[in-house]
Order: sequence, then structure tokens, then C-alpha cells
Amino acid sequence: MLLPYYEVREGKGPYVLMVHGFLSSRAQWLPNLDALSTVCRPVIVELFGHGRSPAPKDPADYAPERYVMAFEHIRRKLGVDRWFVIGQSLGAGLTLRYVLAHPSRVLAHLLTNSSTAFSNKNWVQEVRPGTEKLIAVVKRDGAAALERVAVHPKKARRLAPQFKDVLCTDAKLHDPLGAAYTARYTSLADPIEAALMETNQVPTLLVCGTQEERFKPLRRVAEQILPNLEVIEAEAGHAVNLEAPDAFNRAAVIFFRRHGQILDMG
Repeated sequence: MLLPYYEVREGKGPYVLMVHGFLSSRAQWLPNLDALSTVCRPVIVELFGHGRSPAPKDPADYAPERYVMAFEHIRRKLGVDRWFVIGQSLGAGLTLRYVLAHPSRVLAHLLTNSSTAFSNKNWVQEVRPGTEKLIAVVKRDGAAALERVAVHPKKARRLAPQFKDVLCTDAKLHDPLGAAYTARYTSLADPIEAALMETNQVPTLLVCGTQEERFKPLRRVAEQILPNLEVIEAEAGHAVNLEAPDAFNRAAVIFFRRHGQILDMG
């Protein structure tokens, strides 16, 4: 089975699967690893076509279902029964799908602002033409086309320079067509059905960047349909774990420490 690149870091407690968003990399988690390692062992995945991961030629390999299978394969390779899960942006859409497919394998789920996690069919139809255009432009212009995308790290305005620099360096590793396929075939898969989300019994924490205006209606959707959802606000935009790392780390450590006790007792 084709797996995305992943690496396991030192830490204490259960493993935690960590999945970043579009045009990011393992560097997404730089200001969080020290804090997280006090309560869990990070397993950092890079999306296909991103960073050090392979870039499959078949668009079908970018489907969210393939990621769900890959995450479960990684869990089995690690030899653990249950773990924590963190998803950021597009990564949250993937981790939510994994949680809903394998709830018995997840101790707790932390996610950040994510359009793909809580999108509807209208949003998918609205955004799809732009992603199809991106594929065509990438085939013509290569990496230069990715640098013009609004969420490319070089365009980030809220990030500390040391984090932005590493993200920009890693962005040079992205496979242009693989990243474009991610935008089209991973981000814009059929939305997760609300009825399925309503069945969620896994403890879930949304660390919400309150300065991202476009996420506010989606936050309300999450609060309405996700049982067992806690929300903690942080003064940040979309990349809350990078923009407000202290608030994110504090929330994550408290949340995982609480739910890691279930494993200790079991």
C-alpha cells in the first residue's frame, strides 16, 4: 500500500497522528512538538505531493478514503490499539473522516479551522473550477503556479519569521502536480454527511482561530452537528497552532491529558 511520508517523534504517552493542511508540511507543527511530547508521541504525516511524501500520478490516490486507509495502516504498523488524532485545515477534513470510520481507535480528536471538514455541496461546486484551473496552470508553469496560490506560505502575514521561513523552504519540496491534485481530489471530495457526523462519539476539541471570518458560519455548523464537541477560542486566524502556539499548546495538553487517562485506566 502506498503511504504518505511520516515520522515518529519522541514523547510520553499515546501516539498522536498529526495531519497538516494544503501547501504546508511537517513544519506546521514546529512550535507545538515540545509541549505535545509531554503527553503524547507525535506521528507527523505529510500529504501526498507535499514535502517528503510521494506524489502519485493517479488522481484516485488522493481521495480521502485512501488517507483513511493509510492512517489505519500506520496505526497498525505502530502496534497500538488507540491513539490521539490532530488535523489542521485540510488535514482536519481527513482526520474527521478517519475518526468517523474508526471511532474505536481514537482516544480523542483535536482539529482547527477547516472548510473541508464542514463544507457542503454548494461550496464544493463553487470552488471546483478554480482547482481544475490550477491543475492546468501547474502543468504549464510548474512550481511558479503554486507560489501564486493565496495560501502559499510565502503569502502568510501572521506567522513568526522563523516558522514562515521553514514552511517556505519545505514548499520547494512540493510536487506541483501532486499539490494541485490535492486541491482538486482531496479537498473537494464529496462532503461528509451531517447525519454521519451526528453519530460521532469521540471526544472532539476545536481550537478555533476567531479572526478568520470565513470560518465563523462553519463553526456554527460544527457546534450544531458534532456531539462531544468542545470549542476553545484563540486570538488567531486560520493557522491557529502557528499563530497562537501558547494557547493551542495549553488547550491540547489539557485535552489529551484528560483523555489519555482513559487509556491508563484501561
